Amino acid sequence: MSISRRHALAAASLLLAAGAAFAQAYPTKPIKVIVPFPAGGGTDLIAREVTTKIQTTKGWNFVVENRPGTGGNIGIDLVAKSPADGYTIALGQTSNLAINPTLYSKMPYDSVKDLTPVGLVANAPLVMVVGETSPYKTLAEVVAASKAKPGSLNMAFSGNGTVAHLTSVLFQKSAGVDFTHIPYKGAGPASTDVVSGRVELYLSSVPTLIGQIKTGKMRPIAVTSLKRVDDLPQVPTIAESGVKDFEAVTWFGFVAPAGTPKDIVAVLNAEINKALQSADLKKKLSDQGADVLGGTPEAFGSLIKSDLARWAPIVKASGATLD
Repeated sequence: MSISRRHALAAASLLLAAGAAFAQAYPTKPIKVIVPFPAGGGTDLIAREVTTKIQTTKGWNFVVENRPGTGGNIGIDLVAKSPADGYTIALGQTSNLAINPTLYSKMPYDSVKDLTPVGLVANAPLVMVVGETSPYKTLAEVVAASKAKPGSLNMAFSGNGTVAHLTSVLFQKSAGVDFTHIPYKGAGPASTDVVSGRVELYLSSVPTLIGQIKTGKMRPIAVTSLKRVDDLPQVPTIAESGVKDFEAVTWFGFVAPAGTPKDIVAVLNAEINKALQSADLKKKLSDQGADVLGGTPEAFGSLIKSDLARWAPIVKASGATLD
């Protein structure tokens, strides 16, 4: 072996050793977790539950920051442009990682090139609800009322271009109905208007609305998964309610800036998976209507790519665009 080759191998070994030592020491300061939606929503609740579990078991410090806006683009872009040192991550989800790249004509980041998948956390169907005083008891009644007077029913959802927005568009096309869309900046204001009766319908993730459902302030009409939700066993699916094969779910997963060291990603992924395997966290997320997933960074990266391809034709067929 030549001297230069021996030197190169020695240098490579030192770099690997240094990287491993860095990963073992990580983290040495608080980890910033960006939630690209307002506090109180499903993404926010999941991010806080998972990081609190890791903080309790490992002693790590997390600082959760809500950076809502532009369908989650503002928060995710902040992470994409942060130092790739493992100290700034985000809990992204289907809309800002797989839908927005088609929905928006100009994106500030590339979901594949500018971000590093860290770990998938959970997925959840959406649920269509009405206020507790609403006259509508079933999805069939909602459909009949809309067909009788197109555009008369208002549909609330949080943010243009989110999974809820496009699922609403997809449902209307599939069911042959016409709602008046009312986008909100967050779950709180939308919930208030639905509960008060100012808006007839609301479509959002189960984790976002299950608290209001359990207190009786909202009445669930249907869920968007192909099977019923364990925590809402009495609520039929949209497919059961007459729209054959209808399905739409949203998933949640942590991402970091592109270029984040693999050793750091591996450490984060391992702790996320350990947290998700704990019975108490599983119950907390299940109680919020989420199905715990977990898995490798590679598997999460594959999901992002496959859903980019899956949602693109749906966005185009809907005619929805945002700038």
